[in-house]
Amino acid sequence: MDIFKRIEEHRHQMEKTAWTGTFADYVEIVRKNPGVAKTAHARVYDMIASHGIVEENGHRKYKFFENDIFGLDRTLERLVEEYFHSAARRLDVRKRILLLMGPVSGGKSTIVMLLKRGLEKYTRTDEGALYAIKGCPMHEEPLHLIPQELRPDVEKELNVKIEGNLCPACQMRLKTEYNGRIEDVLVERIVLSEEERVGIGTFSPSDPKSQDIADLTGSIDFSTITEYGSESDPRAYRFDGELNKANRGLMEFQEMLKCDEKFLWNLLSLTQEGNFKAGRFALISADELIIAHTNESEYKAFIANKKNEALQSRIIVMPIPYNLKVSEEEKIYAKLIAQSDMNHVHIAPHALRTSAIFTILTRLKETKKQGMDLLKKMKMYDGESIEGFKEADLKEMQSEYAEEGMSGIDPRYVINRISSALIRHDLKCLNALDVLRALKDGLDQHPSITKEEREKYLNFISIARKEYDELAKKEIQKAFVYSYEESAKTLFENYLDNVEAYCNWQKIRDPLTGEEMDPDERLMRSIEEQIGVSENAKRAFREEILIRMSSYSRKGKKFDYNSHERLREAIEKKLFADLKDVVKITTSTKTPDENQLKKINEVTKRLIDEHGYCPICANEMLRYVGSLLNR
Repeated sequence: MDIFKRIEEHRHQMEKTAWTGTFADYVEIVRKNPGVAKTAHARVYDMIASHGIVEENGHRKYKFFENDIFGLDRTLERLVEEYFHSAARRLDVRKRILLLMGPVSGGKSTIVMLLKRGLEKYTRTDEGALYAIKGCPMHEEPLHLIPQELRPDVEKELNVKIEGNLCPACQMRLKTEYNGRIEDVLVERIVLSEEERVGIGTFSPSDPKSQDIADLTGSIDFSTITEYGSESDPRAYRFDGELNKANRGLMEFQEMLKCDEKFLWNLLSLTQEGNFKAGRFALISADELIIAHTNESEYKAFIANKKNEALQSRIIVMPIPYNLKVSEEEKIYAKLIAQSDMNHVHIAPHALRTSAIFTILTRLKETKKQGMDLLKKMKMYDGESIEGFKEADLKEMQSEYAEEGMSGIDPRYVINRISSALIRHDLKCLNALDVLRALKDGLDQHPSITKEEREKYLNFISIARKEYDELAKKEIQKAFVYSYEESAKTLFENYLDNVEAYCNWQKIRDPLTGEEMDPDERLMRSIEEQIGVSENAKRAFREEILIRMSSYSRKGKKFDYNSHERLREAIEKKLFADLKDVVKITTSTKTPDENQLKKINEVTKRLIDEHGYCPICANEMLRYVGSLLNR
């Protein structure tokens, strides 16, 4: 019942967008809201902006892309600002083909797909309402009905710009059906739809010998040509090419540079003059955004050919590199897995992160910056702070190589290897080691990896494994420390008492003997050293803790174990260092005693309840960390 209710709501929504009236009615709509007569480029930009724009550190983030494209915020900002926004303002870039150029599986097709789906939804809203001459095969702008000599006055009165002329079909209908009375021409509201070929077109190259230019520009209708007697009669022509149907919206040119040259020449006048040639007609006006995509090698071959210079000058190339942030790469894998039928398989914590570490390392270029290796660079790119390096160093590294991110392992390869591991071993839970093993096995089968690259990539798998080892030890450390929560809190309170006495030049009272003594420097340093606080920096760190305590006290809040993240981390590390032998014995013993078994069960429960593990990977993790600690 719920399904049919939603179907009914959808039907009602579609009915709401239906509107038919005369051109005179449409002129009143434009008078109230000139935005309905905007160009295709402006419509695309307004659609993106309607989802929200967030200003962050002097950069713009577009919410339209946030659930589907990860780690490419700067690229998307450049794409929207340099092309869509500029084109929406009628600057000259709107007379260019937008070419997305980048490596395979980098997000080019996803960006185009999002723009198409976004336009479809946007034109169903009041803000994105769009109108066309009813019955026009090209769904053209009704204001084209205004004769050229009257346009300057009409533009001033309605606060719009009128560009383009009536298509041949509408010119004939105006004479034959409406006797030249433009005010009576019927206008309807349209909703862009790729499925129904309204305002969204897709052209895909095929065999050059069999593919016809009619796929782009329409063709003669041989069934009616005998009736109308002329190839130049619009009634004997099918205006059903992709350029015709994409009018008012967006035209996707898939793998554009694989196309035969004769298809590309058609785009020259369309981009520059806003019209194209079809059949035995005068130039036909079209208002559409042409977006194409290709890979780097084909683009280099294209620009190397001198014959392509005219078309090249009409193209704006937008590089779409791979994502270079580990945390964003994880989101890509999670999204792709969620779209599969593998949801019944549990993915252990850190499995996707470990594979992302490997993948990002393959995409990075070695920096000339002293003391900075690829692993540190990867961490800085992902927002981690690295001691001895500043924000300026990060910006310098980001501008060091224009081509960084244009090569390396693609997300599809990683997902294929994960899928292979899941299917082959019929696993119920996939952990980081399973993923790394699958990635390593797949390197031999990867068609485009050279022997040198394979050696380099094996080293990256080894680095990813070491990173996972550290993550695993920290995870178990936290789980064990939690089971010693009281000990952690006692150590925390003890540290605070000593810090307070130290900063205020006071003595501290021994809780057992009651005698006064100096603050316990050894205890404080043993905790501070866990997070790298040097001897020179200890006073500043302690004073900062005291200031934080005072601030909490003034606000009537209690400064507790979770109030200072770095201090909590130091306490946990200190406890873990003290407990290391206990952890080692507990995790690695084959026949645990009652006390050890209780501890293992507590830690396992903690991993499952609070860290996203299942019983299988929790037990595997304990065994693995036990073996690590015993090495």
